[in-house]
Amino acid sequence: MLRQILSDMFIDPDLLAELSEEQKQILFYKMREEQIRRWKEREEAMERKESLPVKSRPKKENGKSVHWKLGADKQVWVWVMGEHHLDKPYDVLCDEILAEREHLRAVKDAELRKAQSLELTNSLKIKSQNCDLQAPKKTEPQNVTRKAASEEASGQGPRAIPTRKDDKAQTKDLIKKKDDEEVKQTEDEKTKQIYKSWKEDSEWQASLRKSKAADEKRRSLAKQAREDYKRLSQRGRSGDGLQNPLTSPQKPRRPPLPPKPQFLQPLGIPPKSLGNQGVIRTETGSTQKDTIRWFKEEQLPFRAGYQKNSDTIAPWFHGILTLKKANELLSTGVPGSFLIRVSEKIKGYALSYLSEEGCKHFLIDASANSYSFLGVDQLQHATLADLVEYHKEEPITSLGKELLLYPCGQQDKLPDYLELFQ
Repeated sequence: MLRQILSDMFIDPDLLAELSEEQKQILFYKMREEQIRRWKEREEAMERKESLPVKSRPKKENGKSVHWKLGADKQVWVWVMGEHHLDKPYDVLCDEILAEREHLRAVKDAELRKAQSLELTNSLKIKSQNCDLQAPKKTEPQNVTRKAASEEASGQGPRAIPTRKDDKAQTKDLIKKKDDEEVKQTEDEKTKQIYKSWKEDSEWQASLRKSKAADEKRRSLAKQAREDYKRLSQRGRSGDGLQNPLTSPQKPRRPPLPPKPQFLQPLGIPPKSLGNQGVIRTETGSTQKDTIRWFKEEQLPFRAGYQKNSDTIAPWFHGILTLKKANELLSTGVPGSFLIRVSEKIKGYALSYLSEEGCKHFLIDASANSYSFLGVDQLQHATLADLVEYHKEEPITSLGKELLLYPCGQQDKLPDYLELFQ
């Protein structure tokens, strides 16, 4: 099934909904590896095609081309931010960005103050020149005498004529007042701008912290998935290395067909013939018929559903169950309870597990004459019983620590797997 998904580069949405987050991460990682492999094959084919002798083509004068930087392994050099030991952490990068912003703001403020001071000096020069040009003119003697006479008659006496120094003092006072008003206005604008920038920086810091936490979580999940895949692949290679190297790999032999299962009757109820009883099925149609035919033809020869060393049905095995029904069965158990059911959507199985956080569901791939979890590991088991025995001691995922401890048995009088063995 995994090979089919990688070949088509497509997964059914219903199948994707039954995968856990870690299974989705590993599946997407595998699909990305498949994309890179196909891209490399296409690049090699293009290089071989270009290396063949072809007719000389006229080169363009301004031809452009792209050359990828290669690393020590002669592969395209890729840098992932944060994984190298010389990369700066997020806090240092944020501090540097804030310091750079403050520096640019200070430079702009200094340039603005410099421009204002230049404008002020130019205005002062222009006003002083205007004062020099508008010197006081001499009045006619008659007007002066008349004005003096009137002042004397009123008792005020002659007034002093304003001189050039008085005019300069007045202009200086006016300029000083104007400068004070401009400085006050610039200070008010600066305080408003500082408050606005502080508010924007606080919002940016909050969004940065959220994105940083999400990146750390995503990176830890991906790292854990890579470690699990590496650990399990090494374990699989070490198990393969125990075989005799002189013997060639043989196709797995099918075990002998087991006898009909021995159904256990509840205490106090006499045994009845199964042929006269009606079986309540969860769904009807061609899909369920195909699943039953697939189980009888392809899975019974592999002793699917049987205990490892006996001819009785395992207590953890169930028939065609829906996701809702599996959750109801596990809801009465304790953390560590599990069951294996025939999937109603694909030709395979699903392991339902009750953890402290709730119910989890893992798809089991049975398409390669073996049994393994889809997207979790690459360890293949000969029978379902071997898979269950192995994961009683080894967790399914390292993050969840799912150990198969307590099998969840049948709760109805009639087992739900009768239609598979009739």
